Amino acid sequence: MVWLRSAAVLLAATISLVGLAAARADMVDHLDLKSDEFTKADVTRSQVMEALAKAGDSGTADFSGKRLNGLDLSGLDLRHIKLQAARINGASFAGSNLGGVVLDQAWGLKSDFTGANLKGASLFATQLMDAKLAGADFSGARIAADFSRADLKGANFAGADLSADMKNQSMGLMRGVFRSSKLEGASFKDANMARVLMEYASLRGADLSGADLSGSELAGADLTDANVAGANLDGADVNSARIGSLRGKDRAQHFDRMKNLDRAYLE
Repeated sequence: MVWLRSAAVLLAATISLVGLAAARADMVDHLDLKSDEFTKADVTRSQVMEALAKAGDSGTADFSGKRLNGLDLSGLDLRHIKLQAARINGASFAGSNLGGVVLDQAWGLKSDFTGANLKGASLFATQLMDAKLAGADFSGARIAADFSRADLKGANFAGADLSADMKNQSMGLMRGVFRSSKLEGASFKDANMARVLMEYASLRGADLSGADLSGSELAGADLTDANVAGANLDGADVNSARIGSLRGKDRAQHFDRMKNLDRAYLE
């Protein structure tokens, strides 16, 4: 198992951000999630608050590449923090203000962002599998993150860009990933969701009105009572998806051009 330890060392040193960003959900199974890189913190909550106070309204408290695993940073104004490539696994940001914050390439497995403000934030190659994000506000954010199995009930992605980034193919297809995520009542109104992966996600009652879902992967997803009025569904794969009670489908664009429509559940 030497190669597993080597992977952990690579993460610890953050020598290659590209390598870090390229790690996907299937790789998580081969990492030692009990290692220091996923469990220890380099700083305390008090030190984070001190750094923010020192940065003031015009500066930035830069914690890029640092370990903040398990810290309780809930309820804080964190708009002037930078968390690029940081390890925030199991950390709590519940109710915190992270508007416009850079979280690119951060690892936040099982982290808690319940009710947090992430308006306009940047989440490129961010790993948030199994995270708690119910009621979080991602409106206007740029997101190419992995939210697999995350709780995103009632989250707001209105106007967000979750589409595939076609400029970074060497890193794999970077896009919003919501495999088996809980998205009941979430809003994606007017969001760019082109080629987003939402296989087996629960989108019951979600607002997808005006969203660009072209080329999205919705196989096995539950879209019961979801609103798709004005949404672009061109090429969306709905194999085995539940779409029988979609709202606004008569006003959706290219409903008849969805892939595997004949294999969707229409009851």
